[in-house]
Amino acid sequence: MTGYEALRESAALLDLRTRGRILATGEDRKRLLHAMCTNHIEELTPGRGAYAFFLTAQGRILADAIVLCREDDLLLLLEGETREKIYQHLDKYIIADDVTLRDVTDELCEIGVEGPGARDWLLAQGAPAPDAPFSWESWEDAIVVRASVTGAPGWRIIAPASRCTELLAKLIVAASDEIETVRIEHGQPRYGVDITEANLVQETGLMQAVSFSKGCYLGQEIVERVRSRGQVNKLLTALRMELDTVPAAGAEVVAGEKAVGNITSAVWSPAENGVRALAYVRGEALKSGSDLTVNGGRAEIVKHA
Repeated sequence: MTGYEALRESAALLDLRTRGRILATGEDRKRLLHAMCTNHIEELTPGRGAYAFFLTAQGRILADAIVLCREDDLLLLLEGETREKIYQHLDKYIIADDVTLRDVTDELCEIGVEGPGARDWLLAQGAPAPDAPFSWESWEDAIVVRASVTGAPGWRIIAPASRCTELLAKLIVAASDEIETVRIEHGQPRYGVDITEANLVQETGLMQAVSFSKGCYLGQEIVERVRSRGQVNKLLTALRMELDTVPAAGAEVVAGEKAVGNITSAVWSPAENGVRALAYVRGEALKSGSDLTVNGGRAEIVKHA
């Protein structure tokens, strides 16, 4: 069985060591993170976590992260490409605060367990499989977090780096291209590919990353302005396309003869025997139900549960 088949039919491991991990300690850690990201960090209790965006003052997305609340610290799980940027971004705002940041990327390993059989596999190892999104439970010297890279049922094991080889030997490990294919089949965006610093929060559709009941945070004014106007110019959209070749990132999405969007990522889906993609498409084209094409082939909007 290939890693792709395992992710779709049973379970596979994902080697996520290249992702970034930052630890925040000190009495003011919650207050600082609460003021710096889009979700409600101050209400988190040990065992819970939240998905959030870090924004510029202009409301553009610097990074996304999972913030885990533990007894004595907050652990941030980020894309590897944004690790140093967010470390410096947060450090710049620590003035009189009792907060210490530490990059623990090399001290911890991060391994995904994903697929329809992921829960059963974890339980067979004697590990927990927490239900609530971004919640976590202890497992020996590790923790298991409810979070998915591909959009399939998934969890993360965060353990001492010394355990990485042992853990990765327990089950088939999906290759990066197999992970990417399943991710796009599930319509799961990734920061640095489908979301960049050019994007506003509402354009991503990932509103689980935002609390509208919390206090002020960096970039909030823009997020609130977009919400009050009730209009988003473009929206990240999953597409299925009738094409024989995979379009490149940046390929135009067309309605009639008018360009209404651009592809951010695309793959050939063996399961669907066709092309799947993510793209930003203008709101008026989505609302009107216009027929869409990419490189001359019909593009259909895919609705995910």
